[in-house]
Amino acid sequence: MKLLFFGTSDFSRPVFEALKEEGYFPILWDLNNSLEDFKKLNPDICIIAAYGKIVPKEYLDIPKHGFLNIHPSLLPKYRGASPIQAAILNGDEQTGVTIILMDEKIDHGPILAKSKIQQRFPASQRRPGFARVPLQAGNLRRAMTNDKKYEELEKELAELGAKLLIETLPRWIKGEIKPAEQNHDEATYTKKFSWQDGKINWSKSAQEVNRQIRALNPEPGTWTTWHDKVLKIIEAKIYEEQPYHKHDKVYIGVVYEENKRVFVPSSIGHIEPLKVQLEGGKILSIKDFLNGHKDFIGSKLT
Repeated sequence: MKLLFFGTSDFSRPVFEALKEEGYFPILWDLNNSLEDFKKLNPDICIIAAYGKIVPKEYLDIPKHGFLNIHPSLLPKYRGASPIQAAILNGDEQTGVTIILMDEKIDHGPILAKSKIQQRFPASQRRPGFARVPLQAGNLRRAMTNDKKYEELEKELAELGAKLLIETLPRWIKGEIKPAEQNHDEATYTKKFSWQDGKINWSKSAQEVNRQIRALNPEPGTWTTWHDKVLKIIEAKIYEEQPYHKHDKVYIGVVYEENKRVFVPSSIGHIEPLKVQLEGGKILSIKDFLNGHKDFIGSKLT
């Protein structure tokens, strides 16, 4: 069986490796090659996993068993370029992967298989509002004990997609699967995120800021301004308590230190930066950053 594989990201690697382990001998392919070369190769089936390019319609009907696309969302939700980021940003408790038979529209084709995972957010993330607990030493509770960063969720979904493909592929080739049309009325779409999307608004809740940091790192990154310079917030924790400082009032966006830890209050809750990068500098732990920037405490991030 002649199988061509299209994939260019970390998400595609576990899929490619799984195909090799199952003895499919996938051939890496690129659309920079000509249509004539594609026709001469005459593939039986093509697999797409986070390829990043649109496959022209004239290619789709050539393989006997079509083009199968592994998409990291539960279609028709989150069609488009950034389904993993969208799931994190929106705080979805459930996500997964979908295998579709591709047509000429983006993530539009009929579904062959789905598999779900649960984000398993604790109860505090599933109800409106937060407990108003004073911030004191020993009284810091994480609002999300099982939260995932983009790279962690991408890896989990890639492995899930690889497993689902290996289960689905032989059944599809034998004609045992009937494609199911998507409910296009329920379709939602994602965009490619830009640098400007990473700008942190400290007037939002800590929950929203935390999702933004987890979803948009490493690319395009999340950032704020400090002394008119860009300061990237690369990694952080979220706490659910209403900001309260035992010595002074705490103001949104104003950095303070408590029990040798650094916090930035938001409208509800606060963020503890763990890794930062000042414009033109290296990625540093917050402790190392403070060693060289003592004036960070008490300053305002905008």
